[in-house]
Amino acid sequence: MKNNIYLFVGVTALLLAGFIAGTRVYQRSQESNLTFLAHEKSELFIRDHSPRFGKKDAKVYLVEFLDPECESCRVFYPEIKKMLKEFDGKLQLVIRYAPFHQNSKHAIKVLEATKEQGKYHEALEFLFETQPVWADHHHPRPELVYKLLPKIGIDIEKLKKDMQSPKIKKVIDQDFSDLKELNVRGTPTFFVNGEKPNAFGIVPLRLKILEMIKKEYGNE
Repeated sequence: MKNNIYLFVGVTALLLAGFIAGTRVYQRSQESNLTFLAHEKSELFIRDHSPRFGKKDAKVYLVEFLDPECESCRVFYPEIKKMLKEFDGKLQLVIRYAPFHQNSKHAIKVLEATKEQGKYHEALEFLFETQPVWADHHHPRPELVYKLLPKIGIDIEKLKKDMQSPKIKKVIDQDFSDLKELNVRGTPTFFVNGEKPNAFGIVPLRLKILEMIKKEYGNE
């Protein structure tokens, strides 16, 4: 009888120890998935309204403060796309706005309004592609976007109506408030899981991304 009791106690203790160990492994796994998002200031980098490219469960967040009128942002864009493809599943791009140019807010309102037609990603790429036409710094003509966007299936009348939404102004105001808090002074400005690259340029950015991928994924 005593032997049965001891056996029962021993088995119960082993099961309890296994449960506790499993719980800790699960908690560590969850903490790993939320490493950056759990940071107390992560909302400064990523807001609920922020557009994202790439898989949502990727652990490395490339946050870009961009301006649709910015020539450098246009140059960086295809390189960013290549890295998203190269690091598919591990890297996601989060778009934030830095309206530093003359017609930036207008272009941002256009972009945000295209969400209502499910065309945001195509519109961002198209506006960068046609930037020399509508955003020439010597002779900017932002109104030309209304003639250009129908080429990618945008309903312009609906677009103009949706651009008046108060929520778009809130997006712009929030992003501008966050960029001031983060001391963003130019575009594009990048953060990788909350950290800036060591220098400006594609190579330093790539190195920072690789550093964070190794940190989050190890040798996977």
